[in-house]
Amino acid sequence: MKISVVIPTMNEEESIGDVMDEINEALSGRDYEVLIVDTESTDKTREIARSKGAKVVEEPRRGYGRAYKTGFEEAEGDIIVTLDADCTYPASKIPSLVVMIEKEGYEFITTDRLSNISSDVMGWTHRFGNWLLKTTMNLLFRTNLNDSQSGMWVFKSSALRHLNLTSDGMPLSEEIKIEAIKKGLKVDEVPIEYRERKGEAKIRSLKDGFKNLAFLWKKRFGLV
Repeated sequence: MKISVVIPTMNEEESIGDVMDEINEALSGRDYEVLIVDTESTDKTREIARSKGAKVVEEPRRGYGRAYKTGFEEAEGDIIVTLDADCTYPASKIPSLVVMIEKEGYEFITTDRLSNISSDVMGWTHRFGNWLLKTTMNLLFRTNLNDSQSGMWVFKSSALRHLNLTSDGMPLSEEIKIEAIKKGLKVDEVPIEYRERKGEAKIRSLKDGFKNLAFLWKKRFGLV
């Protein structure tokens, strides 16, 4: 099976080279592609990514969810993997997650950053926000996830035709999990090591947190 790794970027020159190196090492010997979905970077993100073998897809429309949906449309792989461009997610974990898709029949795997999270990597306010969001999601949608906001997923590209993804923003992370579970896909959640980011943070914690919370209620009552 061909693997497509999709990574949204905007000014990630400090980290994208390291992320690409880790992906290339992890997937050496496999049939794979790396798609960098870039939103108007003004630094050397695109040049560094291309030099490491990535295909750069330009997406001028802003939004985390928009970047991913564009990447999914461009992906040629049978399996899609998502990562952030800031080195927080372990690309070295990709092969074992792909095996779960290939050999164990899973259609969608999400990862759990929070089971073994260090306070040095995520402070108590962010951990509380993540707890609030996952608790709300689990109550509203009768799911049972430990980390509703994780951005590392591995899934069959064929699964996308079953998913109604409406968000162009950060809520896509929770929406794709809700959809995978609601539509009856074989889903698992796997703990990973979550690492300190490299470069400047793009997430506006409080504002994005409230948007994600509001989205859950809108999704639950069919308003999106």
